[in-house]
Amino acid sequence: MTQKLNLRIRHIILSTIFILIGTIHIQAETNELNKTQSDSILISYLKEYGIETTNHNELKLLKSGKEKFIDLFQKIEEAKHHIHLEYFNFRNDSIANTLFELLGKKAQEGVEVRAIFDAFGNASNNQPLKKKHLKAIREKGIEIVKFDPIKFPWINHVFHRDHRKIVVIDGTIGYTGGMNIADYYINGLPEIGEWRDMHVRIEGEAVSHLQDIFLDMWNKCTKQDIGGNAYYPYRTSSSAVPSEENEVAIVDRYPKKNAKTMRRVYAKAIESAERNVQIINPYFTPTRIIKKAIKKAVEKGVNVEIMIPGKSDIKFTPDAALYIANQLRKKGANIYIYNGGFHHSKIMMIDSTYCTVGSTNLNSRSLHYDYEVNAFIFDKETTDELITMFKEDQEDSTLLTAEIYKKRSLWKKFVGWFAHLLTPFL
Repeated sequence: MTQKLNLRIRHIILSTIFILIGTIHIQAETNELNKTQSDSILISYLKEYGIETTNHNELKLLKSGKEKFIDLFQKIEEAKHHIHLEYFNFRNDSIANTLFELLGKKAQEGVEVRAIFDAFGNASNNQPLKKKHLKAIREKGIEIVKFDPIKFPWINHVFHRDHRKIVVIDGTIGYTGGMNIADYYINGLPEIGEWRDMHVRIEGEAVSHLQDIFLDMWNKCTKQDIGGNAYYPYRTSSSAVPSEENEVAIVDRYPKKNAKTMRRVYAKAIESAERNVQIINPYFTPTRIIKKAIKKAVEKGVNVEIMIPGKSDIKFTPDAALYIANQLRKKGANIYIYNGGFHHSKIMMIDSTYCTVGSTNLNSRSLHYDYEVNAFIFDKETTDELITMFKEDQEDSTLLTAEIYKKRSLWKKFVGWFAHLLTPFL
């Protein structure tokens, strides 16, 4: 009898242990599912739009102008076959002059060098490239062209500008992000202080998609037909593919071709978040679809944190941004006003799982009119690096509260209200 009782007790104990183990295993699986649900949703959404995610990529975040230009110049120096650059503008200053000297040297070595800049972007900066500068650049062996030269009646050239920032070197190394070519990314500006911005260097399969974008624009501007295997080593040789397995999707906005894609991808990413959304954006005057997505996320209980600059290179934009941000604060979003200079970064982190770095501002110009490009990076380590930066920048920021907003002058409040009415065109 005692033996049977002992066996029964032993059976009960073992059964309990197995049940506990099974419960823990199920819970672990559930946690893992929840952990990856938001990025899986977005990857599936990208596939619906025919946007490929590539799996073999090495990544390096460049979190300042100094980091970007040191890294970029080094890789240009090592180029063997071609260097392709597509920027909103090349400001005629010391950093641009250094770049063109280096590019000229590489051209003399037999490296193909092609550069595109936006005519409006060039005209809108206070140190533009003029005809004499372009002549000198071309004499160095560099092919350089304007996108959409501004001609009479001028007004028809206001929209659909090329706001992308892309560099492709030898088809194996790519750069994208928020920085143009200007020395204020290193030195700042007297009126706004330090100019903060972000770039990412990619080595791997995603570079081929950056190359597609560049060559499409180049051939459009020049009526040439540049292409072929020499520009796509990752598509012609599996041995060239990096061993690291970071998943990256290159999302391109091409007006009249895939005009809605960027804003829909952003909105989907925000809506699918389960835990947290963190955004840094310089001209935060979001369109209806983005505001709706943020409100939905907040209603679900997602912790939404948005960082906007207190100063800007466009005078009335901070007032409009603050007006809209305050409306979102009332809905439950946490708004941080960055005081450490001008934060020009265009980044977003979702659920501490994936992120995006690119050229896209959360305003009508970027989401409805201009050519833009963003890298969506499905890598926790890279995302964590950006989250760490976000937390550090919070220390130089002011959390927007009802009391702080009330302290604004009636004039500032009016300017913000009036400016936000113009956001469909900004």
